[in-house]
Amino acid sequence: MTPVVLAPPKVLVLRLRGVSELLLATPLIRAIRARHPQAHVAVLTASRLGQLVAENHRVDEVIPLGADASLRDLAPTLRTRGFSHLIDLEDTLRTRALRALVPGGWTTVDDAGLARWLFGRAWRADGGGGSLAERYFAAARTLDVEPDGGPVELFLSDRARARAAQWLERAGLGQGRPVVAFAPGSAHRTRRWPVEYWGELVRRIVRTGADAVVVGSVEESPTASEVALRGGPRAASAAGDLNLLETAALIARCAALIVGDTGLLHVASGVGTPAVGLFGPTVRTGGTFPYHAHAAVIERELPCRPCSASGEDECPQGHHLCLRAIRTSDVFDVLGRTLSPSAGEAREADRPPPPPPAAPQDGSQSGWSMY
Repeated sequence: MTPVVLAPPKVLVLRLRGVSELLLATPLIRAIRARHPQAHVAVLTASRLGQLVAENHRVDEVIPLGADASLRDLAPTLRTRGFSHLIDLEDTLRTRALRALVPGGWTTVDDAGLARWLFGRAWRADGGGGSLAERYFAAARTLDVEPDGGPVELFLSDRARARAAQWLERAGLGQGRPVVAFAPGSAHRTRRWPVEYWGELVRRIVRTGADAVVVGSVEESPTASEVALRGGPRAASAAGDLNLLETAALIARCAALIVGDTGLLHVASGVGTPAVGLFGPTVRTGGTFPYHAHAAVIERELPCRPCSASGEDECPQGHHLCLRAIRTSDVFDVLGRTLSPSAGEAREADRPPPPPPAAPQDGSQSGWSMY
């Protein structure tokens, strides 16, 4: 039966962790606003992620949770707020504890790490699982909302745009030349394409007449600096110089972003920048592939994939072939197809160009898909 919502709902959306995961919640937030224009929509998330939704005009309130803050301390305030719909988009032990402390009409989605890993293994063959963005809608079933087929959203502040422009000017990049962004970092080492591959790719793209900017967090700045150094004088690293929203504004000014399976892939989608994603230990059934975005994904089909829900520090097989077998020529060719007009036509017709050939030194296949 279709749910009946008699009054403007007061909605709390809970997603504490994950850049990708929070941005993949924005299609749901957009659907709630479209279906219930008078609703009050609050998002409870980690303080460092709050900037991703702070400028979103579909969100009325961001409730930040500091790194050292306690959900137990926040619970009394939440109990007094009178939320009619409480949506847990994480379903972890921590969020379950909050649900116990704040009784109410909670609905949730199964996104536990072990479940995602098991589902990835089980659904790899038949393509099940679906995008996390659409799985979130099951948690909002009482609000009578459906996906609208649109991408994730990330709204930028004027300050973030100004900071990005100033950084490019100070670095001497993008002055009459297109800029391509590169994001080599990841919290999990098995998600990282080798640094020497990144350096080779940067040099190749710079030779086409583009500038290169390497982006990432403070923790990723050593890797980013090494990639920029390998890339030559037309490459520079912004990792650690800009916060997350300012990095998004920088990516918005770029012709494309090349990135691993990290949150910046969805940042590019949110600001409308074409992207090429390199997927190694993780797979689409984990739910974090690009969602209705101008993006391509390159991946090797190997029997050991996925090896975990989110990647590990070391390859369990010891070869890391899932990423090492992706060649710089593969990425360069796919980037050209992604940026060409014919790539967009192929995406609309659901007929992606043929994948690059497999590397001669292994028997796996390299594929890419438009999303």
